[in-house]
Amino acid sequence: MSLTPVSPQTAQQLVSQGALLVDIRPADEYAREHIAGARQCTLELMGELPLSGGRSVVFHCRSGNRTRLSGQALHQALPTGCAGYVLEGGLDAWKAQGLPVKFDAAQPLELQRQVQLGAGSLALLGAVLGATVSPWWHLLSAFVGCGLILAGATGFCGLARVLLLAPWNRKQ
Repeated sequence: MSLTPVSPQTAQQLVSQGALLVDIRPADEYAREHIAGARQCTLELMGELPLSGGRSVVFHCRSGNRTRLSGQALHQALPTGCAGYVLEGGLDAWKAQGLPVKFDAAQPLELQRQVQLGAGSLALLGAVLGATVSPWWHLLSAFVGCGLILAGATGFCGLARVLLLAPWNRKQ
């Protein structure tokens, strides 16, 4: 048994009939933009959701990919008697259909996107300065590349840790 894929319109109908809409993205992604009424809950915290037998649950993420990849684990987290669904195309499909979302521009970009922007900018800066000022600047690009390899291999990202200390990422 697995989660049943549903369109944004069907998901909206299920929610209007009492289904629980669960956004499985991390809190920083949810804070910036989410479907009104959706509960934010990562897979690790799924056991804390107030679920009872007989209630339907519609899971979603941004594009539908994370939800699809986690489908089996999400289905196993459902109590007996709960019907489980996955929103096809996730939040992106929901928005493409013109359905309402809550967007808070005051919230920072998701940390992962901040890391991508920071690492890309530093690598490009190192390449440009290495070509125009001194070849020693290429070491900056190499340093960023090594950091990305380390992050991919170990799950530890030094740039993410630094960005968490930035004023825009501090909890108010």
